[in-house]
Amino acid sequence: MADVPTAKELDPRRRAALVAVQSLAVAAAYFAAGRLGLTRQLVVEGAIYTPIWPPTGVALAAFLILGLRVWGGVALGALLVIASIATLRPLALVNILGNTAAPVFACLLLRRAGFSTRLDRLRDGLALVFLGAFTAMTISATTGVGVLVLTDRLPSHDFWAVWLAWWVGDAMGVLIVTPVLLLLKDVRPPFRLGRWKEVAVLTAATLVAVSIATQGHMSLLYLVYPLLIWAALSFQLAGSTLCALYASVMATVAATDQTGAFAGLTQIEVMIKLQTFNGTMALTALLLSAVITEQLNTRRSVEQACEELLEVLEHLTAGESRPPPA
Repeated sequence: MADVPTAKELDPRRRAALVAVQSLAVAAAYFAAGRLGLTRQLVVEGAIYTPIWPPTGVALAAFLILGLRVWGGVALGALLVIASIATLRPLALVNILGNTAAPVFACLLLRRAGFSTRLDRLRDGLALVFLGAFTAMTISATTGVGVLVLTDRLPSHDFWAVWLAWWVGDAMGVLIVTPVLLLLKDVRPPFRLGRWKEVAVLTAATLVAVSIATQGHMSLLYLVYPLLIWAALSFQLAGSTLCALYASVMATVAATDQTGAFAGLTQIEVMIKLQTFNGTMALTALLLSAVITEQLNTRRSVEQACEELLEVLEHLTAGESRPPPA
């Protein structure tokens, strides 16, 4: 009869199986996000790019939630995305390496900075913006555009214009997608919606205002910002990030179709207007909600400390008021 493996012998197998399943799930999510991102494209100096590249946000969220052990899933997802749009060549490995290394580097930087996935402090919002998005995504942009130049699909004098567009698209994926996924991580049933009336009014106002802002012929994109402030004040990260995600998607659709607020503009003007709007909106939503959440947490901590101090004083007062023993 064969020996029955002990629990210690099974644990490594179970851990390996768990990592494999998680990696496959990450690869599927990365591929789905990539295919979704490819549905909306712009052209800069003859090169096609996506204004928002969701896979970067998916990859960084996966590393922050599951750990760097699922890097194989990100690499596999990047491979599948590239294989779905072009013939695989040896230089495609450079692209895969860049798309994997960028979120890995972002995760390492955020860990070094003491980043909290709850995004409940201003320092967390600033770290995600400047370390996770702006700094780390230079890796994927440099490798991606570098491959285009090396394969003669892009003239070298157009490198920086295309690099900027690529970098902004990857950074927007982090700023817009990652906070939403980190938010969903903490969602647990049953769902309690005690302020459903305000949620309904805010949702209706967002749907109407974003449609007018993006599809109207007048430049009314600024109508979105009061809604972002309202969402951040009332619902913090949950409200502001979802509002920003919807507004960004609708603005990207209008920009790629060159309708509404983006009608009659050149490709360069569309890119500048869209990415300026998406960037400022994402920064407003993320940083404002972080500041408000931090202040609310500080207020709760002070109130709790005051309550504990009051209980101690009441206990001491009760002890002093007791009559002395006969």
